[in-house]
Amino acid sequence: MAAWPRAVKLVPEPSEVNVAEVVFEGVGKVYPGNVRAVDDLNLVINDEEFVVLVGPSGCGKSTTLRMVAGLEEVTEGVIRIGDRVVNDVPPKARDIAMVFQNYALYPHMTVYKNMAFGLKLRGMPRKEIDQRVRWAGEMLGLSDLLDRKPRALSGGQRQRVAVGRAIVRAPKAFLFDEPLSNLDAKLRVETRAELKRLHRRLQTTTIYVTHDQEEAMTLGDRVVVMAEGIIQQCDTPLTIYNHPSNRFVAGFLGTPPMNFFSGRLERANGELTFKGPGFSLPLTDEQAAVIPETAENGEATLGVRPEGLYLRSTPGVADHPDRTIDSVATIVEPLGNAMDVYAEIPDQKQPDGTPVRMVARVRAEPLEPDTQLKLHVDMTKVHVFEPGLYGTNLTRPVESAGQSATVQAV
Repeated sequence: MAAWPRAVKLVPEPSEVNVAEVVFEGVGKVYPGNVRAVDDLNLVINDEEFVVLVGPSGCGKSTTLRMVAGLEEVTEGVIRIGDRVVNDVPPKARDIAMVFQNYALYPHMTVYKNMAFGLKLRGMPRKEIDQRVRWAGEMLGLSDLLDRKPRALSGGQRQRVAVGRAIVRAPKAFLFDEPLSNLDAKLRVETRAELKRLHRRLQTTTIYVTHDQEEAMTLGDRVVVMAEGIIQQCDTPLTIYNHPSNRFVAGFLGTPPMNFFSGRLERANGELTFKGPGFSLPLTDEQAAVIPETAENGEATLGVRPEGLYLRSTPGVADHPDRTIDSVATIVEPLGNAMDVYAEIPDQKQPDGTPVRMVARVRAEPLEPDTQLKLHVDMTKVHVFEPGLYGTNLTRPVESAGQSATVQAV
């Protein structure tokens, strides 16, 4: 793949480097009617880092991105890009490039002209524009499409043109607002990999917004999980998955989602046990050691990942005779070499009156619905939370909690 032409000065000399760190200090956004979209956002996005903002619709992630771009005013706090406060800086002067969900291409212009348009507005010499556009076209596999108009392109090709229009500007930071949501499932996976490779080559600070937790987990150096305008957790994808800060984060990330059971923590004969609907699950010594005494003999929620349930005892993973849940298979979904087994605990109800259901992701084998199951539990996939949607993870290791708090601090 070709390097940037020598005549195109995209990589500054060391003395000229302006670090594209993006910093949020107590940032808030309040819309008319006192509707608070973002609340006290404190976050540092490091130079060259790829950070993904993820959460359900209305959580504030797109509003946050638009405040960085200058498309929304900041109600409270400060946003810095590099060493400059940009609260009152117009969008065109922020040296950032944004890729939108709908691509926002000019339908009457060719691919070449779409990618060159922003550079022409800046008064860049024609030769330099040509070098940048053709280099970006080669990088993105668009060299043979430069003379076509958007209507003659597939959705994936249009998305690449939108990315190309951004990268030719060589901005301090890229902002992506759900750029893959209009693509089909197969193309989303392929384009995701392309974006990852592109970031590895360009090493430009990137903020990416999505509601798709799979995109967040595969793309981000760090993932910021948001809900109701507040950061719930910010950490590496693996840490967030293995050590969620609260029940919301645990339930939002993971497919199928985590199983939750309402119950109580009880200590008897020196052992701490979670008593759920139709089962009792002794916690490990490590889990019991981090749960505060104030939580003992009180209500709690137990969460277990689908891959933490096994159809039979598995040495070294799920082999404790008392860490099992009796259930009945209701639906079996084959997934090739794995399958999802949906089950219910007989004669048990959740507090809202619904049956107590769970799903286990296990290795594929013949299994009929209505089969009696004894599901064996891998305790490394188990978490205990305080009651409530945002109940704190009581079994989260202290070092993980400290790391997540640190990366959110400014």
